[in-house]
Amino acid sequence: MKHKASAQWKGTLKEGKGTLSTHSGALADRPYSFRSRFEGEPGTTPEEIIGAAHAGCFSMALSMALGLAGYTPESISTVATITMEPKGEGFSITASHLDLTATIPDIDRETFLKLAEKAKGSCPVSKLMNAQITLDARLEPAITL
Repeated sequence: MKHKASAQWKGTLKEGKGTLSTHSGALADRPYSFRSRFEGEPGTTPEEIIGAAHAGCFSMALSMALGLAGYTPESISTVATITMEPKGEGFSITASHLDLTATIPDIDRETFLKLAEKAKGSCPVSKLMNAQITLDARLEPAITL
């Protein structure tokens, strides 16, 4: 499997601007710039997109781990917070923190945490990252009618 994304950039680092796009069209010419990346100006950032990829990948990996263990999740919600820090002459992504909230009928907390940790390590985006990956996991009660 191969998936494509592209970036276009014009100008200098601080005054220039660019766009990010994906082959699927999920991102189509989304603007990004030095100011959106480092100064809070509206626009996306590569780190934000990595965060979305990590949250999505982890959620799918957890769904798979749950299914293999005989559980069907009602919902899995993950927020990834990417940390980028100065390193040497540039910057490095040093951490990704996953904040998970899930509703899974008939699962105990210990099993839930074990499967969430397994998913954290088996997700392909986690494997790609050379950063510390942490996880907070919250199990919400399932509603039975």
